[in-house]
Amino acid sequence: MQQTMARFRQVASALNANFLNKEELIRLLIVSAIAGEHMVLIGPPGTAKSAMIRMFSRLIAADYFEYLLTRFTEPNELFGPVDIKVFREGTYTRRVESMLPMAEIVFLDEVFKSNSAILNSLLTILNERRFANGSKVIQVPLLCLYGASNEVPNDDALEAIYDRFLLRVYSDNLDSYHFHGLIEKGLMYETARLTDQGKPPTPLLTSQALHGVHAELPRHLRFTPEFVAKYKALVFQIRNEGVSISDRRVIKLLKLFAASALYDGRPTADESDFFVLKHIWNNLDQREILRDIVDPVLDKYYQSHPQVARKGGPGANLEDLVQEVRLIEEVLASGEQLSDIQLFSQLKNLNDIKSALGAVGTPAAREIQQRVDRMLQSLFESSKFV
Repeated sequence: MQQTMARFRQVASALNANFLNKEELIRLLIVSAIAGEHMVLIGPPGTAKSAMIRMFSRLIAADYFEYLLTRFTEPNELFGPVDIKVFREGTYTRRVESMLPMAEIVFLDEVFKSNSAILNSLLTILNERRFANGSKVIQVPLLCLYGASNEVPNDDALEAIYDRFLLRVYSDNLDSYHFHGLIEKGLMYETARLTDQGKPPTPLLTSQALHGVHAELPRHLRFTPEFVAKYKALVFQIRNEGVSISDRRVIKLLKLFAASALYDGRPTADESDFFVLKHIWNNLDQREILRDIVDPVLDKYYQSHPQVARKGGPGANLEDLVQEVRLIEEVLASGEQLSDIQLFSQLKNLNDIKSALGAVGTPAAREIQQRVDRMLQSLFESSKFV
């Protein structure tokens, strides 16, 4: 188990080296794999959703299946064609070799564009790891399924498939203070694609090891009374704020907490693992509600445990934040007349920077945060906002 978790940390390092400011998302990719639960990435096009999942799958030596769904996608494209030879003999069965039912890691792009003929089979695979192939029901070797979509589904017919994704993670465009890092990593990625460096990466982990983790996971589903009490309080607070969370999901989330602890090499989950609860929203409006509930709990934990690294990695680089603050200060001090749109843009940038500085949490970051507060106050006191 320790060796497997060390390999997973190498997987995270490889992904973080290629994708900027995606530390928490990458951790969630790995935690969902350890727990054997499913995850969907939602966000605008061009935010590295597909690229991250593809690279993650290539770093694990597993049977992999990927498909881009449309409303015209037919079941045989996912589950295999009908075996004509056997069909002529009076038996209906599919040739599932190298298709989704035989895959260990699956990525379905635009997953919510599937039709009802596909949905019914997918639901059984996701929930029970079974597939009805003609008159026979086969046990599928699926470890985890990842989906991607540009938007949250709003069709009642998709509610069941959406519910099967325990984690819903939003992938957005990067903030202004990440721009230079984006250019650097983007050019590195494009250069690699045009050279021999663009070859698939060497796998760091085997699917056999991950199957072994799933077999061992039940032994780690042990939680202290204090943890359970805190979890209960959070669940009912979340429900009281209008975010529905079923009893089934309450239980399944415990697997994610245990997986997060295993990834860190801890014997049991603690309050730092509650970061997972920020990613159980049903619609985008609920993301802020969950952050307002969960972040104070995390902040309190990390203040009392300063030696513990915050989940999701370092986040924004302090030097990049400072540089962005200086650029905004120069713009505002230049005396140049700014349009309303330009001023509101700077306001948004400052608020984003303030949030990122709060996540850094060091004395130096708090000092810069005070500079940002003064700039915000000056903008609000200007005639533009009176």
